[in-house]
Parts: sequence; C-alpha cells; structure tokens
Amino acid sequence: MGFVLHDYQTTVKARVTLTGTGVHSGKPVTVHFLPADADTGIVFHLSNGGEGREFRALVSEVGATDLCTMLGDPAGEHIGTVEHLMATVFGLGIDNLIIEIDGSEVPILDGSAMAFVEAFDQAGIETLAVKRRYIRVVKPVRIEAGASWAEFRPYDGTRFEVEIDFESPAIGRQLFASDINPDIFRRDIARARTFGFMKDVERLWAAGYALGSSLENSLVIGDDNRVINVGGLRYPNEFARHKTLDAMGDLALAGARFIGCFRSYRGGHRMNAAALRRLLSDRTAFEIVETRRRERGRVAEMIAVSGPVYAPWVI
Repeated sequence: MGFVLHDYQTTVKARVTLTGTGVHSGKPVTVHFLPADADTGIVFHLSNGGEGREFRALVSEVGATDLCTMLGDPAGEHIGTVEHLMATVFGLGIDNLIIEIDGSEVPILDGSAMAFVEAFDQAGIETLAVKRRYIRVVKPVRIEAGASWAEFRPYDGTRFEVEIDFESPAIGRQLFASDINPDIFRRDIARARTFGFMKDVERLWAAGYALGSSLENSLVIGDDNRVINVGGLRYPNEFARHKTLDAMGDLALAGARFIGCFRSYRGGHRMNAAALRRLLSDRTAFEIVETRRRERGRVAEMIAVSGPVYAPWVI
C-alpha cells in the first residue's frame, strides 16, 4: 500500500516554535506546536491578548476558501492559510497536535511546507498507545463546477492525482500524480511554493490580500509570462506539486487520513472543501477502519470501527 499504514496514533515529542509573516495580512505571527493526547486531533488555540479561541482543524470549521483555507468567521475570529501546515501534518502522519498561534494567519515562511517539516523533525514524532482510524473510500464521489471537477475513488493506498490548466505558458497544463507517504511528501511535494501573477498584485492589495507576499515566499509569473524569481523553479512541475500540497492540506480537514484516491482537474481550495464535504455527507461512500493485529511478515488487515469523537463523519 502506498501510504504507510501506522497502527497507532502519533503526536510530537516536544514543543517547537516558528515565527514568520502572514502572506495576506502582512503581519508578524508566532506559532507553537505542542504534544497532544490520543484522540485530540489537530486543535488551534488563537490568542489575541484575551482568553483566546479554539478552532478544530475540521472541514466543518471552514469559513472561507478565497485564496486560502480559513477556519472560523472571516468577519470575526479566524485563522487563515492553514493549508500548508495541515498538508505537513497529513504528509508526515501526525494525528494529534495543539497549535498555539498569536495571529489570525499561519505564517507563510518560504511559501512551501519545508519549514513545518523541519520544525516537526526538530520536535520528533511520538507513537501513542491508541489505534489510528482511517477513512476508507468505498465508492466514487464526484463534484463538478464548469470545466473543473474533483472526485474520490476507492484505492488500495492513499493517492493524489492533481491536474492544473492555466492560460499562461509559464504554467500551462501540468499533472502531479503519486501515492503519498512521508518520504514522498518530503522529497516530491513539501518544497513546492505558492504562486501568483504580477498582473494580479494591485487588485489583491486593494482587496486586502497578499500584503505579505514577496519573491521570498511566492513564485511570481511576470507580465512576460516568465517566472521572475532568481533561481527559477524547484521542480519542473512545481505549480502542480504545490496544488497537490494545497489539496493535501484541505483534505487533512477530514479529521483522519483517508484510504483512497483523490483526483482533481482545475481545482482549488473551494472545490477541495466541497469534495470533502460531499464524501463525508454520504455515509455509504466511506467507512472508518483500523488495523487488526498483524502477523509477522503479513500485510495488516483493516476492520470497520466507530469514528473518533473529534471528527464529524456526517456533515
């Protein structure tokens, strides 16, 4: 199976801290990652000088999907740009985590997930004594919007097939398709950066977005349809790989890892969230499973179980 089927839940071994800037707010932010007990899930604690507010990293908490994925109320308390962090949680196989943050947006860092990978490597990952549960896709679920579509399909592993299609010749039509495990995430996905077009900058600034964006944290396509960053691309199809990173982060809001294949064409945060809601709202499309006791040298067998208390299996 492509995804590493760990029998037991995990968390980080020690507290670790990152500081940076919000790509949209342009404001400094500090985030602390702390160990959490089994069945906690991923929980954000927002502190703005008061008592703070708790946000669970679940699709039911998503309040907006414009240019990023946001938990909470866009007009009130919220935490934006959670997708790169959540992709790392998904990619490295971290089930339980407390995230303390002092601003309304996760820092963009270099525009990829590598700083989060390095932070979790520094903290270490600990195995807990409670079984991990998976969402196993048992029948196809698909949504469409114009020429765009996204779907979940049964698959013996965890796989992403993400295709993008831009008019700009700097991007064009690209596909990234791969099974996912921690090694593949580190090597093939984590370093892919967010991207945008120079022609959109003034419009985004006027709307209050991209105030912290720069060539240090974003791939930028200039008016001549060329990447203007010194050093160019990290991967030949870095754009498609970053869209895969985004999709991983958005689907991590299921509340558990899934066993299945996610495919999309010209998707984005809005479509990723909609596809996940469609899957979880159809109780006949998935089951919650965990591994049975293994015999040495044999692949683990999966059995159906009840869902974790922290995950809304029916939206």
